[in-house]
Amino acid sequence: MSAHVPVLAVDGPGGSGKGTICRAVQQAMGWHLLDSGAIYRALAVAASRRGLDAKSGAELERLATNLDVTFLPSADGDTRVMVDGEDVTDELRQEQTGNLASQVAAVSAVRDALLQRQRDFRQPPGLVADGRDMGTVVFPDAEVKIFLTASPEERARRRHKQLKEQGVDGNLPDLLREIAERDERDRTRSVAPLVPAPDAERIDTTGLSIDAVVQRVMSLLQDRLLL
Repeated sequence: MSAHVPVLAVDGPGGSGKGTICRAVQQAMGWHLLDSGAIYRALAVAASRRGLDAKSGAELERLATNLDVTFLPSADGDTRVMVDGEDVTDELRQEQTGNLASQVAAVSAVRDALLQRQRDFRQPPGLVADGRDMGTVVFPDAEVKIFLTASPEERARRRHKQLKEQGVDGNLPDLLREIAERDERDRTRSVAPLVPAPDAERIDTTGLSIDAVVQRVMSLLQDRLLL
């Protein structure tokens, strides 16, 4: 049945606008949403609480295989993430969680352990998949593939603005450095590196409004799926 469920695979680095764009398209289409980054961040939270790091290969694989993570809709339209029965949504958004998630995501056994869990999100009427290897590894047969990007400076500014809105102090130069380090780690990892799928439509969101990007993605969906 899953072979007949359409998928929009959206990949790209952090700060490129994937989350915002994917949620807008998902709501417009009435499809399901896979936030793969949230799964890896949830694993990072669980690993941190157990004293594990990216070098804890076998322990990380077992943890990923048995990861107790649940996504619950909230009254404000957001999604709350539960790990081991505890709401860790705010912790998932912290910079240190993102950095650890990027490190554990480079572990081949971890990615293998989480692969089917991600593919299980593919259910009717369709799926919007947000990540870094959605179009290359998780859903290589996706009907529509998008690769979003933006300049490192723009992405750092967006993250700085987001942190300020959350009441968190952020140093712009530090954020820019962390983004560069994460990009390098994601691009050069031996398993599922962050690269556009050969048949992906590339969209640079630098200087573009959210509405403009959403309209372009929706247009691609309509053209490819004959909606």
